[in-house]
Amino acid sequence: MISIIYLVGPHVVKTEKRDEAPELLEKDGIVFSLRGGPRQPKPTDRVWDSVAVYAPDELTEEEFQDLYELNRSQVPELNLHY
Repeated sequence: MISIIYLVGPHVVKTEKRDEAPELLEKDGIVFSLRGGPRQPKPTDRVWDSVAVYAPDELTEEEFQDLYELNRSQVPELNLHY
């Protein structure tokens, strides 16, 4: 199983579990592109699924990086080591 992280906007994140992580996904009328993963986190005190990060397809890489940093504090999967 893969934990899908949708970076929708600043401090707006949605998550779901999926069997696959395709290049593009549509959710709530927004097309998201795969920006990272799926990757398996290094072991911690709990077992983590693989993680894939998605952001709106129209974002540039720089805009994605800014959005990623804005959401790191509220999404544990974004702070794991891979």
